[in-house]
Amino acid sequence: MEQNLFVYNTLTRKKEEFKPLNAPHVGMYVCGPTVYSDVHLGNCRTYISFDLIFRYLTHIGYKVRYVRNITDAGHLEGDADEGEDKISKKAKIAQLEPMEIVQKYTVGFHDVLQIFNTLPPSIEPTATGHIIEQIELIKIMLQRGYAYEADGSVYFDVEKYNSTHDYGVLNGRNLEDLLNNTRTLGGQDDKRGKLDFALWIKAKPEHLMKWPSPWSVGFPGWHLECSAMSHKYLGDQFDIHGGGIDLVPTHHTNEIAQNIACCDKNPATYWIHTNMLTVNGQKMSKSLGNSFLPHELFTGEHSILDRGYSPMTVKFFILQAHYRSTLDFGNEAMEASDKGFKRLMNAVSLLDSLKPSATSDVEVAPLRQRCYDAMNDDFNSPVLIAELFEASRIINSVHDGKLKLDTANLEVLKNIITTFVFDVLGLKDEQAANDDLPKVLNLIVNLRNEAKGNQDYATSDKIRDGLQKIGFQLKDSKEGTNWSKI
Repeated sequence: MEQNLFVYNTLTRKKEEFKPLNAPHVGMYVCGPTVYSDVHLGNCRTYISFDLIFRYLTHIGYKVRYVRNITDAGHLEGDADEGEDKISKKAKIAQLEPMEIVQKYTVGFHDVLQIFNTLPPSIEPTATGHIIEQIELIKIMLQRGYAYEADGSVYFDVEKYNSTHDYGVLNGRNLEDLLNNTRTLGGQDDKRGKLDFALWIKAKPEHLMKWPSPWSVGFPGWHLECSAMSHKYLGDQFDIHGGGIDLVPTHHTNEIAQNIACCDKNPATYWIHTNMLTVNGQKMSKSLGNSFLPHELFTGEHSILDRGYSPMTVKFFILQAHYRSTLDFGNEAMEASDKGFKRLMNAVSLLDSLKPSATSDVEVAPLRQRCYDAMNDDFNSPVLIAELFEASRIINSVHDGKLKLDTANLEVLKNIITTFVFDVLGLKDEQAANDDLPKVLNLIVNLRNEAKGNQDYATSDKIRDGLQKIGFQLKDSKEGTNWSKI
């Protein structure tokens, strides 16, 4: 904790020195996924960025309680607290229990983040597991006059709150501007104001996910869950609250209002937000056909992709942009990241073979400090990676006999690689990981055989074709199925 760390605070719109409320302990809350569909690459960027922050804070000596929630209730389709719950809708279409949908996509979310070698959070609470806590917060807001009940639903009174507090403090907009830019929507007859948002929604008879409350059988509003869970596990006020930049205008703005309405405190000292992922300069969206899932990027099974890329190449591509910058995906950018990652890992693979000399042509300690300086400047991973390429140059030069390093400097160089490539960036040597490749491929072959046994030939063919695209051929015989590299 000797490092002087500065972070950009969305709340104040400037970089500030990081001073935890209760050092060496740090409380960090990050808004997790709504588990009704597969996690897309833009989501992955957010969680990879906060994994970087978690790893670095831990590395410099902080004891971080990292809370990342799972949204498994209360997230509706449309604006103005109306429409179906997204998970319930998916469950009806698939004729499954909502919790089956939740389980499927939660497992998928974890699997993807494990592929990217991110660390699990300290606590991963769910909205459905904290209904009681959400009801209790609503009671406090009602008692303090910041909420009102209407026909079994409970709403937050934004104009009442704004009369004594700044509702737009996070996004820098005043209430009049927000009101003028809010369209009038149907389903708002029970609300007093256009910006009022639901804390509790009375459920229709056909609604699947509902719970008893003092006001009705219903379900909590989306914004309330994060306030309840962050409050339970991190207290009235904690250090870092994070998520994607799209959460600033509404979700995080409403979280601040709820927390202040309950305990007169902004929940977090530092608000940190990741920027968007674009594709060839355009916003990623299904309507444009440029939205893809991580596994499509790994296999290359998407029309906009020239080929597939390894998980660590994708992670390296993400980390080469600062988390607050727009990250633009394109085949050329991915090719450059692939070459850069391989160049870095090739240098790393030479490190153990380097022999120390009696003297040294270069002092490596300043390079290590520059790596810390990069991370202390608002977790600047692209500058850090530039410094690691300098470390790679030194490794290659020593290996080629063009530079000499004594024992002390060689140890510093090894420390840079261990600390920043593996511990902080969370990258892996995929060549070394390929030692487990036969086990993985045999597992996939067994899954294909199970699909064939169940006469699920569509899945069987998809697995065979997918393996072929990434360079592996399956051959069926009476003795079983064998694989070989093409």
